[in-house]
Amino acid sequence: MLIGKAFDALPEGGALIVYESIIDDDRSQNAFGLLASLNMLIETPGGIDYTGADCQDWMMEAGFSETSVEHLAGPDSMVIGIKRAPR
Repeated sequence: MLIGKAFDALPEGGALIVYESIIDDDRSQNAFGLLASLNMLIETPGGIDYTGADCQDWMMEAGFSETSVEHLAGPDSMVIGIKRAPR
């Protein structure tokens, strides 16, 4: 998985930032993101956009110890994963 490769490439204390029109976890607020997701479903088999929680789960599976979702202006958000040293 690409997120795992990014984790492996980062030094301790490094961060991965995913910047996207991420759908809110309830799938009810970001009209732009929801329309983009609908477009993915129409144009690709099984295509769908993802939520911030989905991205955080993928980051945690890859080994990131801290994650957060920050909503930005308009429909955009960023998901941040921090690689901390093992304790």
